[in-house]
Amino acid sequence: MDEQREPGRGPGGRPGQADDHEPAGSPGNGAAPDADMRTSTRDLGELHERIRSWLGGRLGCPVTVSALSHPSGNGMSSETLIFDASWEGSEGRREVGCVARMAPAGEAVPVFPDYDLGRQFEIMRLARERAGTPAPRALWFEPDPAPLGTSFFVMERLAGDVPPDVLPYTFEGWLLDASPADRERLQRESVAILAGLHGAPFTPADLRPFQLDRPGESALRRHVNDQRAYYEWAHASMRIPVLERAFDWLEEHWPTDPGPDVLSWGDARIGNIMYRDFTPVAVLDWEMAAVGPRELDISWMIFLHRFFQDVTEVMGLPGLPDFMRSEDVCRAYQEMTGYQPRDMQFYEMYAALRHGIIMARVWHRRIHFGEQPMPENPDDLVMHRATIERMLDGGYWT
Repeated sequence: MDEQREPGRGPGGRPGQADDHEPAGSPGNGAAPDADMRTSTRDLGELHERIRSWLGGRLGCPVTVSALSHPSGNGMSSETLIFDASWEGSEGRREVGCVARMAPAGEAVPVFPDYDLGRQFEIMRLARERAGTPAPRALWFEPDPAPLGTSFFVMERLAGDVPPDVLPYTFEGWLLDASPADRERLQRESVAILAGLHGAPFTPADLRPFQLDRPGESALRRHVNDQRAYYEWAHASMRIPVLERAFDWLEEHWPTDPGPDVLSWGDARIGNIMYRDFTPVAVLDWEMAAVGPRELDISWMIFLHRFFQDVTEVMGLPGLPDFMRSEDVCRAYQEMTGYQPRDMQFYEMYAALRHGIIMARVWHRRIHFGEQPMPENPDDLVMHRATIERMLDGGYWT
């Protein structure tokens, strides 16, 4: 059983995680992900004392903080700490397992330009209370950077199994070893998370704070414009032709009717769900949440599995080719909601583009820290450039 971890951060609707999903290896060649990635520049000993002091002040009593560490596994764009806290309060002795999320220090070369942790804290609370989504309980948000050097929030830590990114669950592990029936159950329960969130009775006032602050006549247009702005920030004067061709493709294939807007989880993938007995018990990583079409989440869940599956097959391994197939996911979603997902080629291309922007930024971080050289062709910064190229020529869906 893995204790809860929280991966990356994307501003507004930008991918996070990946942040967010920072697989390493040579870019563009499908190399297997590894875990040798620098993600933190803060000293744990100093953080221990700061957390103890801050939490004691927050609770108004002495607090013991123990087992402070950085988690390993999925996601590396923001800084995550896990620790145990205990204290004697008015209701007796309390012992709580905690996860703290902090924006990365500037010298860590952040994957994203801003880290609105207060927004994420509120989304988690809203999803849990109004949609019944099993997001971890949001415990405390601290907007003042003084205690730890940056704003942060603390949530409950849970125990369960998370399909790993490193090595991917398609290479080895409990999900690969599961029976077809158990994998089918996990797939259906994961799709049900999206169906429940998208069908929740949020009011316009509930959703207003999560509309992206970009120009555009629709939530989808604002979402794509937000991605363009992120691309410009992440890569400055460097042009990455395969990503720009993908943006052009989106314009040429824009949906006639993007459909109803919902609260989109954002980083909707099984690597951000904690399971017990193949059933979700915690939905993690809400920093990409935004208002937009249902297909944003559906396509992201489909594509992120396909990304890992493609890497696995390049390495000569079978992986899970019958898992999270587009037609199966869309069919299950329609059975649960009555809504037929549409324009899925558009949204799967958009998912690949969003992931490509992040992967290229992640590679810039590796170059900055001397972990990899700059490739001669900027398209090789995108680990899955071959996938995007197949989408551009139509071969991906045949």
